[in-house]
Amino acid sequence: MRATQRLTAPRGALLVIDVQEKLIAAIPERERLVANAVRLIHGAKLLNIPAWATEQYPKGLGATIPAIAELIPERPSKLAFQCCAVPQILEQLYGRHVRHITLAGIEAHVCVAQTALELLDLGFRVQIPADAVASRNSSDQKFALRRLENAGATISTTEAVLFEWCETADRPEFKAISGLIKSGSAG
Repeated sequence: MRATQRLTAPRGALLVIDVQEKLIAAIPERERLVANAVRLIHGAKLLNIPAWATEQYPKGLGATIPAIAELIPERPSKLAFQCCAVPQILEQLYGRHVRHITLAGIEAHVCVAQTALELLDLGFRVQIPADAVASRNSSDQKFALRRLENAGATISTTEAVLFEWCETADRPEFKAISGLIKSGSAG
């Protein structure tokens, strides 16, 4: 795929990584992250984009927070940091002929970064809305996003992702997508 290719709803997917009780408690901008992850999940559902989530060692780090868990009830657990180690994730991606994946979650420099790098190595296009990922330390997030962009990931924002998925104001879902954007939770 060309590096400038838009990442639209057909052949796309959303993966929300490890937004769990004990991890989110250590994230300074957790409200922003959660609001944007929820907006992305709602947008994906409106546009029939598959959305999945994972949990990193839930026995020690707790379950996915309720705001996400209620929207994505099945969340395979993992011990590896990168999500491609979860067989169900790769089965879903290949089974649905997904070509590009939008990642949201925590931490940007660990599980999100390692997942993005593995997906890029496997030939997927990867998009990361910078306002829907976070790390405990802002410098970790900053350098992770820089590294991922240099590796070939597209760094974007939640609003840009939603509009790119939607593509046109002519589609029936546009009003609902616009409502998600106007909800004012981005930033």
